[in-house]
Amino acid sequence: MADKVFNILVVDDEESMRELLDLMLSGQGYNITCAESGSKAISLLEKKDFDLLLCDIRLGDMTGIDVLKAAKNKDQHPVVIMISAYASAETAIEAMNSGAYDYVPKPFNNEELKHTIANALELKTIEQEKKFIDDELKKQLHFGKIIGNSPAMMHVYNLIKQVAKTKTSVLITGESGTGKELIARAIHQESERRNKPFVVINCAGIPESLMESELFGHKKGAFTGAAFEKKGLFELADKGTVFLDEIGELSIHLQVKLLRVVQERVFKPVGGIEDIAVDIRIISATNKDLTSEVIQDRFREDLFYRLNVIEIKLPPLRERKNDLRALSQHFLEKYANEMGKKVTKLSSYAIDLLNKYAFPGNIRELENLIERSVAISDTNILLPDSLSISMHKRRRFVEGVKGKRFDLNDVENGVSLDTILEEFERAYVMKALEITGGDKIKAAELLGINLRSMRYRFEKHHLDSKG
Repeated sequence: MADKVFNILVVDDEESMRELLDLMLSGQGYNITCAESGSKAISLLEKKDFDLLLCDIRLGDMTGIDVLKAAKNKDQHPVVIMISAYASAETAIEAMNSGAYDYVPKPFNNEELKHTIANALELKTIEQEKKFIDDELKKQLHFGKIIGNSPAMMHVYNLIKQVAKTKTSVLITGESGTGKELIARAIHQESERRNKPFVVINCAGIPESLMESELFGHKKGAFTGAAFEKKGLFELADKGTVFLDEIGELSIHLQVKLLRVVQERVFKPVGGIEDIAVDIRIISATNKDLTSEVIQDRFREDLFYRLNVIEIKLPPLRERKNDLRALSQHFLEKYANEMGKKVTKLSSYAIDLLNKYAFPGNIRELENLIERSVAISDTNILLPDSLSISMHKRRRFVEGVKGKRFDLNDVENGVSLDTILEEFERAYVMKALEITGGDKIKAAELLGINLRSMRYRFEKHHLDSKG
């Protein structure tokens, strides 16, 4: 709103005062409309929206307070400054209680009045932008804490509503930091199981030596240290939902045991001889390409198809930039409240700077950035300089690898390792094809992979070559 020309309505029954204010404020770049009476002012207010009303207290046909009240009854009401040569404490109090921004006695200092008007319009701008943001946030279709109304997220919301009504297994895919657990929780909350357990199992966060006992439980004496019987996470989740996060990290040994649970909803505790049956809905998530993992024999194909009945693919933040402002405002308000800060909004220049960055760490990186920026901000508006990293100096995330240099220092702020590896993979495949004249068989030999794996990479990277 930096380029906006503000509309000001000047109301005074003295022609000389109207002319003075018109000349002075027009010189400041404002668009000035004048009215010589209260009735004329109210008529103008009904026909047009004004950003600021500068109104004398004493008018020929009515008081300035009457005009003030009429202005405040408008949906798009202006900020109001009252002026008068007959100032009194009672009049000032009445004006302020009726919603005036300030009360300026005549004769006034021109520079002080300009300063007061500028401050009032800045407040008006902040209020308008905050209302815009609030209205945008109200429009967001969301589930739980998910924010966004970009086309990509609208598609995700539709899938959530559809799959929540079923018992079907769901696989949520997407880069790190895109909010896969939030999607899983949303599916659970929208389902008939919402009042039953939602159990999160981080397949990368539990040591493999303990994973089987954690998942399936164990009997007393099943192994050294098993001094008592313990229920596993699957049993604790009975009637509810199990969320298997980072499923691609699960060992082949445990994949075999998980397959039985997925197929039959039964399992044996460690050291047990009887099956335990459970009624659970299984939702999995991964930032890996499981199809590639299957081809490389690192993930069981039968388990993959059992888990991937319905796939929900989450877009990276760089593909949903329409949601950036709403997400940023959400995190700003969250951390401003937590820290007791009076930061209310991001400046338009700060938003522009964020829009130019690709956020390889996705929403998690954005949240971390806003949290740190709020912590160090000493103004009520988050300016570009308040952002805790000088992102305009940082390399933007770009596709392709020709001439590309990777900065290991970027890891500090979060990177997408899968994307980086995919770029290198594509570069090597293209180089091998170039050397072999497009012969896939020879290119596969140069890369030390079989033809099946080569064909998969060919399709994955949308390469068009002979061979």
